[in-house]
Amino acid sequence: MLEATAFWVEEPGVGALRRIPLAAPADGEVLVRTRFTGVSRGTESTVFAGRVPASQRALMRAPFQEGDFPGPVKYGYLNVGVVEQGPPELSGRTVFTLFPHQSAFVVPSSAVVPVPEGVPPRRAVLAGAVETAVNILWDAAPLVGDRITVVGAGMIGCCVARLARGLPGADVTLVDVKPSRRRIAEALGVRFSTPEAAPHERDLVVDTSGSEAGLRLALHTVVTDGQVIEASWYGDRDVSLPLGEDFHSRRLTIRSSQVGVVAPARRDRRSTTDRLALALDLLRDPAFDELLTGEAPWRTLPDVLARLSADPGDELCHTIDWRDA
Repeated sequence: MLEATAFWVEEPGVGALRRIPLAAPADGEVLVRTRFTGVSRGTESTVFAGRVPASQRALMRAPFQEGDFPGPVKYGYLNVGVVEQGPPELSGRTVFTLFPHQSAFVVPSSAVVPVPEGVPPRRAVLAGAVETAVNILWDAAPLVGDRITVVGAGMIGCCVARLARGLPGADVTLVDVKPSRRRIAEALGVRFSTPEAAPHERDLVVDTSGSEAGLRLALHTVVTDGQVIEASWYGDRDVSLPLGEDFHSRRLTIRSSQVGVVAPARRDRRSTTDRLALALDLLRDPAFDELLTGEAPWRTLPDVLARLSADPGDELCHTIDWRDA
């Protein structure tokens, strides 16, 4: 019997590492040895703090989650490792899996997606964020030459901005309350603005800020008859909006986007596996390395989650190194 180390949220605000047994892979399964995991800061901070609403606990389950919210629960979904045992076509391959923070694991072969040549393993942990950005843009359906604003320069917002930048003639502005995010925006090849100076009359505004102020800014800066894509997740927090002002007279639309299912515009033609494979291919772009802002060894994971939940600072994607586990 093999053993592995896994990170669990024991109760809100308390994380721990557990040793767990692993059965050998059966036919149709693979044994993966983790190299890196990534902390999805917004969602995982909400989980760590025990702020998943009771009404959303079933919907928010990760694919290989164990336990239940608010805890004890094993949660996470950004995992890059190497297949140690499995079918010949996967053996020795670096793969991405929607698996929690764990040193090794056994899953069906269909659950892993090979990382393309030219994508470093640490960068590949961003696949989940880029996949979310792909789905957001499928929902948003921007057009050539659009003036696009992304509110919130977190991991998801930065991925949306970088992908939207590739649309011919697009004018993309990344808005954030932290002036330090200007350097990231410039590295991604897009404009930067603070909320006070955010441009108006934008054809499309995507809110990834996770804040009421960010969504209010999106409504304030989009064009008349324009659409705001709300990609934030607020957990159990209420949001108040000025729908009694010019929301009706300007005929504005707020549309949610969430990665749990493929966007309706592509749902009949693309599977979630197709979407994830596309995200991994898009990660050939070295500009995404700018989002890898921190790294820590696996032994420190309980402290890392506690710190990021209390004060994320300028972190975007914090990676966890499991190579000596």
